[in-house]
Parts: sequence; C-alpha cells; structure tokens
Amino acid sequence: MRAITASHIQTRQQPKSAKKICRQRKNNENLRKTSRKTAPAKDADYHQLVARATNDAVRDWDLASRGLTWPQGLDTLLGYSPGKSDQTIAFWQRQIHGADRSRTAASIRDAIKSKAEYWSGEYRFRHAKGHYLQLLERALIVRDINGRPVRFIGVLMDVTARKQLHDQLSNSQKMEAFGQLAGGVAHDFNNFLTAILGYSDLLVAEVEGRGTGAKYLSEIRSAAGRAASLTKQLLTFSRREPLEPRVLEVNKLIHDLERSMLRLLGENISVLCELMPEKKHIKVDPDQFTQIIINLAVNARDAMPAGGTLVLKTEAISTNGKVPAELPLGKYVGISVIDNGMGMTDDVKEHLFEPFFTTKDDRHGSGLGLATCYGIVRQSGGHISVESELGKGTAVHICLPEVVAPPPAPYRKRPKLPNGTETILVVEDDISVRHVAVRTLRMLGYNVLEAFRADEAKRLIQCNIVNLVVTDVVLPDMSGCDFADWTRNNSPSTQILLTSGYLPEITLDSPASDLPFLSKPFDPEQLAETVRASLDGVVVS
Repeated sequence: MRAITASHIQTRQQPKSAKKICRQRKNNENLRKTSRKTAPAKDADYHQLVARATNDAVRDWDLASRGLTWPQGLDTLLGYSPGKSDQTIAFWQRQIHGADRSRTAASIRDAIKSKAEYWSGEYRFRHAKGHYLQLLERALIVRDINGRPVRFIGVLMDVTARKQLHDQLSNSQKMEAFGQLAGGVAHDFNNFLTAILGYSDLLVAEVEGRGTGAKYLSEIRSAAGRAASLTKQLLTFSRREPLEPRVLEVNKLIHDLERSMLRLLGENISVLCELMPEKKHIKVDPDQFTQIIINLAVNARDAMPAGGTLVLKTEAISTNGKVPAELPLGKYVGISVIDNGMGMTDDVKEHLFEPFFTTKDDRHGSGLGLATCYGIVRQSGGHISVESELGKGTAVHICLPEVVAPPPAPYRKRPKLPNGTETILVVEDDISVRHVAVRTLRMLGYNVLEAFRADEAKRLIQCNIVNLVVTDVVLPDMSGCDFADWTRNNSPSTQILLTSGYLPEITLDSPASDLPFLSKPFDPEQLAETVRASLDGVVVS
C-alpha cells in the first residue's frame, strides 16, 4: 500500500514539474525578445546619463564638410547658446587662446594624418562670459574602411581647478627655491658691503675737511647704503629679515622712488608726481613700501606696452567721506599709482588680489605681486583698492593711517668709537670682512687674533686667553653656532658675538639662542659698539 501511494504521488508530480519548466522557458524567451527590442535604447540612455554626469562637453567634427555639432555641453560647460555660428570648426578655432591655437591645431593635424585612433591635448578655451577655461580633450578619430579619417569626436573636460592647484604648487616650490637663493645671494653680498662700508669709514676718519676726496667717499658710502637696502628687500622676501616699521615722510619717499622707476619703466613711459603740499607721515617698513610701489609700477608698465604716463599721487584724507568703509574714521594719507594703459575687466578685478592670480604668462608673472601688496597694506593698518576701465587705464589707491611727525634728529658730531684693550678673536672665512673687522678693532686698541676656520680658532683659544670671539654663523668646516657651543664648554669666560649676512635660523632651544648678534653689513661704529657691549655683558637689542 505504501509503494503504490509513493508511485502514485511520483506519477502525479511529473506533469506538474513539466508544466513549470515549460512556463519558465516561455518566460525566458519572452524576456530575451524584450531585451533584444529595448537594449539599444537603454544603452543610448545609459551613455547619455554618463556623459551628463561628467558635465563634459562633446563635439563631433565632420572632417569632410568641416561641420561641427555639439551633442552636449556647449551651453552648460562653455556658456554658448546653440546657433548657426557654432556649427563650423572655425567657431572652435576662434575660441582657443591665441597662445595655444597653433600648437593644438598642429597636434590634431598630425594625429589625423597618421594612423592614430585617439588624440588628447590641453588648451585654453574662451567661455561665453570672456574668461578662459583650461580644457582637457580626449578624442576618437573615426576612419572609413580605407583608413581615411572621416570624423573627430572629442570629449572636453574642464580641468581649470586642477591646473590652478598644480600651478600654485609649482609656484610655491619656485618661490621657496628663489627665497633660498635670495638668502644665499644676500648673505654673500652683505659680506662685500661690510668691507665697502668698513673701509669707507676708515678712510673718512683719515680724510679731513670737505675736499673732493671726502665727497667721493661720501658717495661711495651712500651707494653702499642703498645696496644694503636692496639686500634687505631680498632677505625680507626670503622671510629671513624681521620687519622694521618706521615713521616716514610720504612725499620724500615717493620722490626718492621716482628716480629708480625711470630706469625701471623705460624710455617710452614718463613719470609724473602730483604730491600734496603738506608733509604727512606714515609708519611702514620702508623696504616693504618700496616693494609695493615697484610692484604697482611694473604692472603699470606692462599695461602700457606702447608707452604712456605713470602718475604718482599723494593726498591727505580725513573724515570727509573718502576714508574706505573698512577703516575707522581718522586721518589718513592716500598714495595712488595711476596709468593710462589697457585697463582690465570687472571679472579680472574680482580676482586681482588672490595669490597666484595673474593675467601675464608664466615667464612674466608669478601672481604674487598684488597679493603681497595687499598683505603689506593690511598689516600696516591700511586699505588698498583698484579702479579700472577697459581701454582707459587703472588707478591703484592705497590708504594708510597718518602718524605724528618724529622730532628732528639733533645734530651730532661723528662719535668717538668705544675702545678697549681686551683680546678678541675674529673668525670669518670672507677675507675682506675679516680684514676690515681686524683693522677696525686694532685701531680701537684691542689685541686681535684672526682665524679662517673653526678648527684654527679652537687652537688659538686653547693657546691664548681670549675675552671675546666674533664669529660668522656660516663657517667652512662647521656651523658658527656649534663653534660657539664648543667655546662655551671649553672656555666659559670667553664672550661670544655672532655675525651673519642674514638673520640666523636659531631655534629657541638652541644653545646659541641667547647670544648677541650683529647683522651684516655693519660699519665700524656698529662693530665697535656691539663688541664693547658684548665685552661688558650688556644685552644688545
């Protein structure tokens, strides 16, 4: 009975399983038919969705008719409304930046003539609003059965942000390298200036009266002082020089800069000064202020390639409505740099003070000039603004707080330099600096020893009682700071004075961080006073 039942059940399940299989097969066949009918449409929708998701533009260039179609992105990425003007390849060619046009066209032409299937390249393309986008285009070159090119289908991707980040990184690296170079050059140059200033002052002490020789020496010393100011600007740029704001008379500062700018601007640009009748004073770092005016003058020169006029204007600004809203009410001094050059668009003005933004090519602009000016003016408690109109010129207005004029410096005769009889060891690898320092100190009555290297100086300290070591921070065989540490350990009674052509990078926890420091270039008076203060244990500020 159990076997029959089982057989009966198995026999009854067989037809049901067969029906299920047949029904499943039928459903699968219908699904395949449906897929064959709808797959192309779904694939097309998919590719359109992918293209839209990238926000790229697509251009389809018919190489035979030179016709151009834009399946997508002409309006969303490039800002142009579809029309007849964009239906030929000439439209695309016109919008490419002039500096990129011939290079890009030649690259595409070579790819089409070759057997290449793909092409890619970067170029700048003018947006409908006037600014340029950095585009990366990847294209497929479609060929017929004979290998002749018939279509060029390219996908245009906006890589402007990526290019800007890359340029910023590259510029940062270049500026860091230049800063290191500037610090090294200034260090060596300050050694030369120390010798020039030192020997000039030694001669001035020997030449009496106001004859021709004394006049020539005065001019030499004045030129060396201006050169020292130039090296200080380099050190400020390389972030190795502390800022020193001072009270300055504005008109005199502008008048002194006028002569320098005439050589900088060239013969086809004239400089006109419109200075206020009153003497007004501001408090800024003179080297930084010079950097501001020079940067603005260079920008004005570049905006007047065919020549023009540069106006330097100063005026008194008080609570008469001219003070910028960002500044508190009070008395200010206005300095304006005005040119009649090409001017700029509103879009350029919006980004003018952004770091690394520049309208110049890579060889002529870093994009740091106006950003630096902005930072300096703001740090000095002032305001900077720009007025410009395309084709009519640009005016940059700087507004700085007015300060009280300092009292006139009292007349003083050439001071008698402090002297002494102690033993001083001068450690300096630059022979000119070493000789002028040794001669100056011997003239003041000191017993002076000299050394070129640290190992030579160590032997002299071990064989002599040395009251003071005057050592450069940079020595051929070891750091001046390490040598100072050695001196402290081996000759505790010996005082130490560090010198250098740039501000030494001494950390707060360095053994040399509390040592007196004399910055190059120095003259005999500065050397004599600093040496005497070091010997007497006076803190040198």
